[in-house]
Amino acid sequence: MGFILSICLVHLFNLPSTEHPLRLSLCEVEYDPATLLVDVHLKLFLTDVNEALVFDPYSTELAFCQPNEASNAEVLLQTYLERYFFIIINGQKMPLHILEKKLAGSGENTTLGLHFQLKIKEQPKIVEVKNLVFTDLFFDQSNIVYLHIGKKPRSLMLNLESPIHVIEY
Repeated sequence: MGFILSICLVHLFNLPSTEHPLRLSLCEVEYDPATLLVDVHLKLFLTDVNEALVFDPYSTELAFCQPNEASNAEVLLQTYLERYFFIIINGQKMPLHILEKKLAGSGENTTLGLHFQLKIKEQPKIVEVKNLVFTDLFFDQSNIVYLHIGKKPRSLMLNLESPIHVIEY
């Protein structure tokens, strides 16, 4: 199921159209037991990011990942994300310090990829995920979360009706 959904999402995030077809974000959480690092990759449509931060989906004001990126762009994004997105592992809330930003795609299908990382003290036993990104803007927003922790990957669909999920390992 997860593999097929991944293939579909790759195609959805790369569709050559004038507007992206779904109100969707994608998040992958990966735990490496050798390093005790948790990596989080969040993929968002750039038009949705602009709509949320400057109320204009086609704005070039923030210019993410461009040489002229606005000095406050990352702070605005982190502030927004802290309100609508979190991951708590074994009771420790993951800080949202962006390690890397990357643009992919073109036109309406341009995505902004974000990478966060957390060093934890022990293997995850309880993971709580909240992802309400863009649900303040779009009633039909869905946020897919893949968890690669332990031997069995899990996938979640979070939205206004089910914004938070807790998994015990």
